[in-house]
Amino acid sequence: MTHLALNDVHVTIKGSHILQGVTFEVPENKVVALLGRNGVGKSTTLKAIMGLYPATGSITLNNKELVGTKTHHIVRSGLAYVPEDREIFASLTVKENLSLAERDKNPHYDLVYSLFPELKTRSGQRAGTLSGGQQQMVAISRVLLNKNSLLLIDEPTKGLAPKLVTEVADALAKVSGSSTMLLVEQNLALVKRVAEHIIVMDQGKVVFTGGPENLRNEEFVKRMLGVSGGSH
Repeated sequence: MTHLALNDVHVTIKGSHILQGVTFEVPENKVVALLGRNGVGKSTTLKAIMGLYPATGSITLNNKELVGTKTHHIVRSGLAYVPEDREIFASLTVKENLSLAERDKNPHYDLVYSLFPELKTRSGQRAGTLSGGQQQMVAISRVLLNKNSLLLIDEPTKGLAPKLVTEVADALAKVSGSSTMLLVEQNLALVKRVAEHIIVMDQGKVVFTGGPENLRNEEFVKRMLGVSGGSH
């Protein structure tokens, strides 16, 4: 069953036509990875879904039109977003960052602390003094506190040390079994591990949709993503 559907979505920012007729679907309870070289429109796509950029065309969540809907209404409809640059509140503690994100009556602190036990021990620490990896844990935890119908996660392992990449990947793998997720990620090892479908974008358009098994094809990866088929 289709959970999220984009049809002929266009976004123009400061005169630049970034998204040029993006069309794809995200099935319910599946993890879909949105791939492509830098600057092809992946993050813009997530922001358009969240209503952060004005878009034309159609974006539906459970058949409900999101284009033209204010971002806070989109969030209340069960859409959660982890931005590429984390955007946590540096001057607030870890616990205060999480408390601000609470939307449900019974937030899932047990889930968050089981995935990232470090956050429990650092709950009184100011988030701005955390490492990049710990800040990413806070950013992911904010969306996992609530029951969401769709998670949009942008580059969760960007700039992280290998040990933390593994920790974040483990958390996403655990959550992926019970969530619908649209994931932008350059780390192909993580994509192969959690994604059930892949979508490749180039120059603001979708150029390929298929299964993650395609990522085992070195020639495909080089042609579509401009990288080797390892964990880059």
